[in-house]
Amino acid sequence: MSAVSKALYMPLSIASSVAGGLIAGRLFTEIWQRISPSDQEPPDPKDLDRSGREAITAAALQGLVFGLVRAAVDRASAHGYRAVTHEPPT
Repeated sequence: MSAVSKALYMPLSIASSVAGGLIAGRLFTEIWQRISPSDQEPPDPKDLDRSGREAITAAALQGLVFGLVRAAVDRASAHGYRAVTHEPPT
């Protein structure tokens, strides 16, 4: 990747990462509200008033959602970059 290509890809990468994080956070909250029996916000792992099982389940789900969204957004931005510049982003 040339210096010019790297300079062009960096802002795209940052913007897509921020957008992906926002999308993943919203998606996780929506999923949690649908599967949570108590219809509360996801538990904080340090909140001892909520069950450990619930806290660990929420953390696992959050990691899964963020990982999937990050991979999808990274893949889409790489495809978009290649479509515009005709070279891979790596």
